[in-house]
Amino acid sequence: MSETKIANAYEYAKGVYAAMGIDVEAAMEKLAAVPVALHCWQGDDVRGFDTDPSKPLTGGIQTTGNYPGRARTPEELMADIDMVLKLCPGTKKMNLHASYAIFEDGEWADRDKLEPKHFKKWVDFCKERGLGCDFNPTFFSHPKCDPLTLTSPNEETRRFWIDHGKACIRISQYLAEELGQPCIMNIWTGDGFKDVPADRLGPRVRYKESIDEILSEPFDFNKVKPCVESKVFGIGVEAYTAGSAEFALGYAAMNKDRCIPLMDNGHYHPTEVVSDKIPALLAFFPEIALHVTRPIRWDSDHVVLFDDETKEIAKEIVRCGGLEGSVKIALDYFDASINRIAAWTVGFRNFQKALLNALLCPNEELKAMQDSDNWTELLVRQEEQKTLPFGEIWNEYCRRCNAPVDGEWFAIVKKYEAEVLSAR
Repeated sequence: MSETKIANAYEYAKGVYAAMGIDVEAAMEKLAAVPVALHCWQGDDVRGFDTDPSKPLTGGIQTTGNYPGRARTPEELMADIDMVLKLCPGTKKMNLHASYAIFEDGEWADRDKLEPKHFKKWVDFCKERGLGCDFNPTFFSHPKCDPLTLTSPNEETRRFWIDHGKACIRISQYLAEELGQPCIMNIWTGDGFKDVPADRLGPRVRYKESIDEILSEPFDFNKVKPCVESKVFGIGVEAYTAGSAEFALGYAAMNKDRCIPLMDNGHYHPTEVVSDKIPALLAFFPEIALHVTRPIRWDSDHVVLFDDETKEIAKEIVRCGGLEGSVKIALDYFDASINRIAAWTVGFRNFQKALLNALLCPNEELKAMQDSDNWTELLVRQEEQKTLPFGEIWNEYCRRCNAPVDGEWFAIVKKYEAEVLSAR
């Protein structure tokens, strides 16, 4: 399409939205400044660099598929991330797990002994690209999972994982100070039981005490935002998880001066939707965090689509003022059955689409219809919104962010696969 036709198509679409009172330029400008955290673990199937990569994942983590080209080294993973950064519009942050520590000169440290220096290469990477960085302790895929971690009745096991959590607090403080952006540090474990337990309270009491001790490590709450993430169930813990939704929200509510809740939209019953939970939590918490994924029947972490629930999550973020900083957004999925860079890119671009789509809704007008019981027109307007020329606005947003438009980026991925990934 010629530049003139592109410009005419955009101007037409902009005019359609303007007739509804929507300032397209303001929407794109606002979205371009919103950080969304890109998860490093999509690129290597959650393997990390601190344990034997040939060993299976454990502790409730599983990837399926063996598509060729998985990143095997920090350098390969960073190169792949660079490609994704170029293909996606908008402001990004990195999101690291502790298992992605980078050791040099034969050095190695177990997870309870990790130090900020083991993440210096990631800090350098982020500084060169103007990225902030979020962080996650890694309470899985380690010999000291017995198989429990912070809930274990074994004091030695529990002490190891508490010390790991405290080390991660120090690392998160380092990341925030070095990069000049708050670091969201997310505590999640898959601790639970395959069959009906005889004691449901004991593990949760130990979990609470363990998190209390982790958060006793000094940190600046303006710079480090610890979270507690819930889980409904997982492979091997079908009957019970200690970190249920009630536990995680209860803990965050009782510790609002040092902790915020984190919701992963794969961690709930299939009939529950996180889009409805966002405004419920924001009625009580000044800040919340999200891990955006796509579950199919269970917490399967499929690549995020531009689907109904993703759109609704984005709408609630926008309607509740979450883009002003009260909602911390990160992606969390890992698919080893398809090209990993394409998976990263599809998911990131789709959530950017969802946010832009939400910003292009006449939210105040729709709210006024609801408040005045004008349900007929509300329904009509919401349905008409679905067929507006959104694609032209999206493509213009990509161009302004120096990212390829839809229909162009996948050829770049295929070229990278042929020239780089195929040699691995």
